[in-house]
Amino acid sequence: MSSKNPEIHTHTHCFSTISGIFLFSTGRKEDETDEKWIEKERERAAKEREREERERARKLKEAEDRARSRPRVYKEPKKCPPLGMESHKIDPDQLSASSMSQYIFAPQRARLNMQGSDDEDDMRGGAWCANSEDRIHWFEIDARRETEFTGVITQGRDSSNENDFVTSYFLAFSNDTREWTTIHDGYADWLFFGNNDKDTPVMNQLAESVVARYIRIIPQSWNGSLCMRLEVLGCPILGEQNEVTPVDYLEFKHHSYSEMVALMKSVNEECPNITSIYSLGRSSKGKEIMAMVISGNPTEHEIGEPEFRFTAGLHGNEAVGREMLLLLMQYLCKEYKDRNPRAQQLVEGIRIHLVPSLNPDGHEEAFDVGSELSSWTTGHFTDNGFDIFKNFPDLNSILWDAEDKGLVPKLTPNHHVPIPENAEVNSSIAVETRAIISWMNTYPFVLGANFQGGETIVAYPYDSLRLNNAGYQYAEPEDEPRVIPDESLFRWLAVSYASTHLTMTHNYHGSCHGGTAAGMHGIVNRAKWKPITGSMNDFSYLHTNCFELSIFLGCDKFPHQSELAREWEKNREAMLIFMEQVHRGIRGIVKDQQGNPIANATISVEGIHHDVTTAPTGDYWRLLNPGEYRVTARAEGFSPVTKLCVVGYQSGATACSFNLAKSNWDRIKQIMALNGNKPIRLSYGNNRLHYPSDVNGNRHVVSTRLRRLRQQKLMRLRSSTTTTTTTTTLPPTTTTPIPTTPETTTSWYDSWVINEGQSSTPGGFTDSILDYNYEYKIDDY
Repeated sequence: MSSKNPEIHTHTHCFSTISGIFLFSTGRKEDETDEKWIEKERERAAKEREREERERARKLKEAEDRARSRPRVYKEPKKCPPLGMESHKIDPDQLSASSMSQYIFAPQRARLNMQGSDDEDDMRGGAWCANSEDRIHWFEIDARRETEFTGVITQGRDSSNENDFVTSYFLAFSNDTREWTTIHDGYADWLFFGNNDKDTPVMNQLAESVVARYIRIIPQSWNGSLCMRLEVLGCPILGEQNEVTPVDYLEFKHHSYSEMVALMKSVNEECPNITSIYSLGRSSKGKEIMAMVISGNPTEHEIGEPEFRFTAGLHGNEAVGREMLLLLMQYLCKEYKDRNPRAQQLVEGIRIHLVPSLNPDGHEEAFDVGSELSSWTTGHFTDNGFDIFKNFPDLNSILWDAEDKGLVPKLTPNHHVPIPENAEVNSSIAVETRAIISWMNTYPFVLGANFQGGETIVAYPYDSLRLNNAGYQYAEPEDEPRVIPDESLFRWLAVSYASTHLTMTHNYHGSCHGGTAAGMHGIVNRAKWKPITGSMNDFSYLHTNCFELSIFLGCDKFPHQSELAREWEKNREAMLIFMEQVHRGIRGIVKDQQGNPIANATISVEGIHHDVTTAPTGDYWRLLNPGEYRVTARAEGFSPVTKLCVVGYQSGATACSFNLAKSNWDRIKQIMALNGNKPIRLSYGNNRLHYPSDVNGNRHVVSTRLRRLRQQKLMRLRSSTTTTTTTTTLPPTTTTPIPTTPETTTSWYDSWVINEGQSSTPGGFTDSILDYNYEYKIDDY
């Protein structure tokens, strides 16, 4: 900077008298001098800045040339795991920076794969961004103890509109933040090349590790604005406190697709009596979607044993869930063989289905990139570009529209909503999704959960909001989503996992990416949090008996494998507790009076507008919280039966079985089927029913006989009224009650009317034979 001192100008005020009037002088000449001096200073400062920029650019080019011509170091760098920027192991108060452009781009936003938001009501920056007015920029991390630093991973700003990323930087280290040492190549500071785009992570490893407490990243060049996200690799010198001791028989590593299949086969070989492997179908690239069932009788459904499922890998880069399920397979096999009572109860009392990779193509893509360099979307989608989790047919809109029109449950069921016919040929449904739907319909699942990543929370349905006419989601009146009928139960299921997980309820830092924090119990309603249409959870609830929710296992979707032992300790007990919730509620078998099981019978709970159905073997499970419930079993052709079923707080589902008798409606339809589903006129005599002897014969003979029978009936009716004071002339057609028991017989005439107050259907429904729909099901009433 120039050492010239600006002159100090003073303004003088001159007064003169003209014609007795005092005039004020403004000192115009001096003002013009000031303006010229200020302009010169501006020009000088601009030239100085240009000179400094040229010098900086010259030095940067020299550094880049040296970096490109630097000889390769063939020494294998020491491999250390991430310190925890992405996983949030590094707390916000460990991060600082030279400046920030806005508060939404604070240093705490510099975590690898941090997701931003352009929502005006809840705007969050997708990176740390520096103040462009500053000359010197740096970002600093305090490891809080001596650490052996081995590398840095950088990434640009998450934004749909901007393209900001750092292209080069220096690294400096310190133990006290006063004296800093940069990595030097003997001639100048060592320049590291950064990113070429805003999304792809780039890792720079140090040829020689550096031991220090603090690390600074000093950006030198950037595209657009100076914004960055990052992760730091390092090994603590004194080792981790409270380090988890790995279980010797569990394999804590990330598995490729082929390694995953090999591990599942090895578990099956070790425990062939309680395990079985099968495939849901193939992915778009032809990979098998492998599943393992663990049960006392794994190859077939046992009456009274509920079916449970854990799935993972809907998004191929969310690796924690996959590894947790592979570990769970090994754990249940080993503990069952060692006669662990709890493991034996789980295996023998539940048929457990485990699917570690629903998207094997995405799994393989993310695995090939690796845990440190797998970005937010690497392997997230199928090979054909589908997000499986939200690729299911939208049944919510079908049910909600029917509810708004008052069609539920008489004309539209509140359960097992059918898939629209056009969905069968819809090319927007992935082959993996179709395989999952077929799988859902094959087994009578009761409870399930899908493991995901990117947050630490349990989300329960409904996942969807209503769609407006333009196809956009909108909230219900007063901005409240539609509440699922089993909300209290879903909240309990979510709490059972979140509260048992070792860290899921520790949400004092909010969510992984800011925005709406989890509730105090680590659970959230998906529709209020991040609503989507066509989710696996909503489809499962509306199309099958299975209650399903999503469990997000951590901010880091694909953590270093050194974290897997700790993740297992966090989730092991929570997974066991959640599986045990399948026994919460009532269970039973629905049979006819001959003891035959009735498939597809409907189980309704008073006050909860969502029914379940029985399996082909006649058994059912209905998840419920403790309390007293009026439960009704219905089946086509049978009279409904209602019972009071009490669910206690003790473990185990309450037995609540039903025996159904054939209904009168069914008997009537059988009689009418003999006459082509047309009304049949019957004669009454000697307590026996007489059918026309020639239904298809001479109609004149039949008509004459019926007229004679009607006349005889009318004569008997008139003679029975001789004791009355007045005589009532009966119309040509009379009505009598419909039979309600097999012992009752009734005469039928041209029109058949059920007298008010008499009905064989629940609720006293009455109708005329002329309007009666013979194809209608009794349980529709």
